[in-house]
Amino acid sequence: MQVTFKIFRQASNRPAKIQDYTLDVTPGNTILECLNRIKWELDGTLAYRKNCRNTICGSCAMGINGRSALACKENVRQEIERFSPQENGQTPEITIAPLGNFPVIKDLVVDMRSFWDHLEEIDPYVSTQGRAIPEREFLQTPEERSRLEQTGNCIMCGACYSECNAREVNPDFVGPHALAKAYRMATDSRDTQTEQRLEEYNSLDGAWGCTRCYQCNYVCPMDVAPMDQIGKIKGELLDRHDKTTNRPIRHRKVLIELVKEGGWIDERKFGLYVVGNYFQDIRGLLSITPLGLRMVANGKFPLKFHPSEGTEEVRSLIERVQEAERKKM
Repeated sequence: MQVTFKIFRQASNRPAKIQDYTLDVTPGNTILECLNRIKWELDGTLAYRKNCRNTICGSCAMGINGRSALACKENVRQEIERFSPQENGQTPEITIAPLGNFPVIKDLVVDMRSFWDHLEEIDPYVSTQGRAIPEREFLQTPEERSRLEQTGNCIMCGACYSECNAREVNPDFVGPHALAKAYRMATDSRDTQTEQRLEEYNSLDGAWGCTRCYQCNYVCPMDVAPMDQIGKIKGELLDRHDKTTNRPIRHRKVLIELVKEGGWIDERKFGLYVVGNYFQDIRGLLSITPLGLRMVANGKFPLKFHPSEGTEEVRSLIERVQEAERKKM
């Protein structure tokens, strides 16, 4: 069968252009195999990364039909069935682009320095004390070891980082790959700096920068589920701090308080409590005053709050979940 590959070609600091290559392929061919044929048979100037060809090294991550994936894992049949069904005898097309959130060096090769720098920021090593030569080997129970399995599967391909909306708007956000590794370190029984680590992640550049868009979970080829790991870090922080610590923690705790109180959120109190820190943060209160005045002027400010039906049931459910979580600790 014939397939047209529409590949983004680009040199550093130059605008991108799309170049078409048509190949006779079999449905089982991987995208990487097709790229190899394009380079070997049609255009030797095409640049891309590859290594193991077996979903282990992560080198061949790139944008395939609009989402980040491994070229050695995805095949022609999958891509055509999902993104380019044949109609009226038209030649199906597969679009290949470089990863997002990375500067392009050439074609599908990107500069991953920020990716590695952000990983280094979370100190992805067992603590110094844990690395000291012991009198005997470190022992872990099967349960302790099992906590590391999911995050240990990360192959550092960059797919999650490429899709991260938080990274796109905040270049200082360390990224889902780093925070997934951070949770792995915080749960490693050999590490002795768990508390210090968690405090380092307690910021908008750390765990609270995640917008919970699920894109990292969606594209991860190894089912590491970075967003789930970030959620676990947030849970650890919430357990360790009260609502006066910072705005992100207050946001979560106030939301639960208000839902327990009225079945849904009283938006009047939510802004005052979260931004104004229960009327203690004068600057915060002043910052939302213009918005409040505009809402009043446009009739958008609710004068009364009406609790939802079933508030008692909602409160009971939340309290049962909280109690179950406390018993796990």
